[in-house]
Amino acid sequence: MDVMGDKATLFETGRFVQTSDEEATPVESRDETADAVETGEAVEEMRLRLAAEAGDAEAMSVLGAMLLRRGDLDGAEPHLRAATAEGDRAAANNLGVLLHQRGYPDEAAGWWRVAAVAGSAAAAHALGRHRRECGDEPAAEYWLRQAAEQGHTLGAYALADLLEHRGDAGAQQWMRVAAERGHREAAYRLARALDQHRNPLQDGDSPERAHDTGVAGRTEAEQWYRQAAARGHRRAALHLGTILESRGDLKEAGRWYLTSAKDGEARAACALGFLLRDAGDPENAAVWWLRAAQDGDGNAANALGALHAERGQTQTAERWYRAAMDAGDDNGAYNLALLCAEQGRTVQAEQWYRRAAYAGHREAANALAVLLLQVGDTAGAEPWFSKAAEAGSVDAAFNLGILFAGRGEEAVALRWYERAAAAGHTEAALQVGIARLRDGDEQEAERHLRCAAGGGNAEAAYRLAAVLDARRPPQPAHELGEIVHEKTECEEWYERAATQGHRRAQVRVGMLAAARGDVVGAARWYRTAAEAGSRNGAFNLGLLLAREGSEPEAAVWWTRAADAGHGRAALRLALVYARRGELAEGKRWADRAVSLGPAEVAERAARLRDALREELSA
Repeated sequence: MDVMGDKATLFETGRFVQTSDEEATPVESRDETADAVETGEAVEEMRLRLAAEAGDAEAMSVLGAMLLRRGDLDGAEPHLRAATAEGDRAAANNLGVLLHQRGYPDEAAGWWRVAAVAGSAAAAHALGRHRRECGDEPAAEYWLRQAAEQGHTLGAYALADLLEHRGDAGAQQWMRVAAERGHREAAYRLARALDQHRNPLQDGDSPERAHDTGVAGRTEAEQWYRQAAARGHRRAALHLGTILESRGDLKEAGRWYLTSAKDGEARAACALGFLLRDAGDPENAAVWWLRAAQDGDGNAANALGALHAERGQTQTAERWYRAAMDAGDDNGAYNLALLCAEQGRTVQAEQWYRRAAYAGHREAANALAVLLLQVGDTAGAEPWFSKAAEAGSVDAAFNLGILFAGRGEEAVALRWYERAAAAGHTEAALQVGIARLRDGDEQEAERHLRCAAGGGNAEAAYRLAAVLDARRPPQPAHELGEIVHEKTECEEWYERAATQGHRRAQVRVGMLAAARGDVVGAARWYRTAAEAGSRNGAFNLGLLLAREGSEPEAAVWWTRAADAGHGRAALRLALVYARRGELAEGKRWADRAVSLGPAEVAERAARLRDALREELSA
């Protein structure tokens, strides 16, 4: 409650002289200053007592306020009652404060009413708060509004709090008034309200206008956070740090996190730890995480667990994960399950996955389902995949697609793939693209393949390139060695897939390079694919080398391709050995080509085999 009548009254009478900063005594004379202040207060109190005994109502009021502030309720009460009897409204308010402190709220409210009716904003505020505590919200609103409209900062804040509790649209207006008058909690709450509703799309608004509104809301929220933080509000400092960090102003964000953390905000200490870790300072990060974890921050405990797990200190990591669980952080159980799974402790891993999953941790539910699937419990896995997917786990939605595809339920699988793809899952986008290609919807297939390929999926890049390749008009042939530098989009996608190690893409890039006359480039890509195990790459490299006159080396690559099941390579080897006069070896490779096919190769190889057999039996 507000105590009135001390400095306010003395300022008005001109009997209180304020010492300016320039006149202040230096720091080294503090003891003398304290003595002087005490002496001055004693002199002032004596003067007020003499004036009060002479019947000065104003002196009675100021003396009562002085004693009330000091905690001398017995000494203050008679002076305040005497001043109140003389009609001093400040004394009536302070008498209400005194009675409230003594435990007589109803009597206190009576004197606050007297002072409020006489125009005391502080008394109206106190009476409004009292009526709210009694459950009389209409009366509370009336008196708080009286205080707020008279410019009382605490009254404006209390009115805003009441209106916000009731969902009244006028709450933010009064919260803003209180914030503008320097109330730090009002500034913080106003910032929170703006932060949480910063991108409204009103009826008739364009998305561009909504975006501008959101930017303005963020800017204003930051200003109010800054004002509250500057006044020592530790949660405002935390949120200001978060805004600055998201904007990339890491240095200033760190300063506000540090300010908040030093004031005891565990979340700020945790955030400061992550900032230091990302800056390459894990040792100091651990110091702040430890501080936050000891104050009950589960996220910081998890961070400490992960740090020790990375260092191979699994027992310490487990202890911190358990501390995170004790702090109510479900990630602790999930991380503990991951730790157990890495150590091969499957039973314990399942136990902790279940704990986290039952608590609503969607990734734990997905991991539990994967674990059950690995041990053959498909029936047990499906509900957990479903629960995780419905909770928003993209991986779980994709896994459900795999599960239903494995059962042959392609339509259901596609629905889950589409859901995961819409959330940015590249593998799911690939599966949707393949399904659309299968259905003949090339436009939709291309859209999904582009999403997957853009996300780094090599198979999607290869298939997208193949779709684009099929649309290309026939290209004019080029002589080997005649290099044409122009590349199409499909070749760029082939190359992207090839550089990611996709063997068929590597072979195709080699073929396109050969078609352009780039023999060196073609040989490089064929060799890369062949060394990675591509039989087509080995066969094509052999053709290129043979054309360049290196048939012995070509035979080496054709042998590798034929051993991997390439029928044309086997036929080429049969022809090579036949020309060399090694008929038996030629017949052996011809037999292999017949068995490998395809049909046209098998037919040619059979004729060659028969001819070689006749030669051998002649």
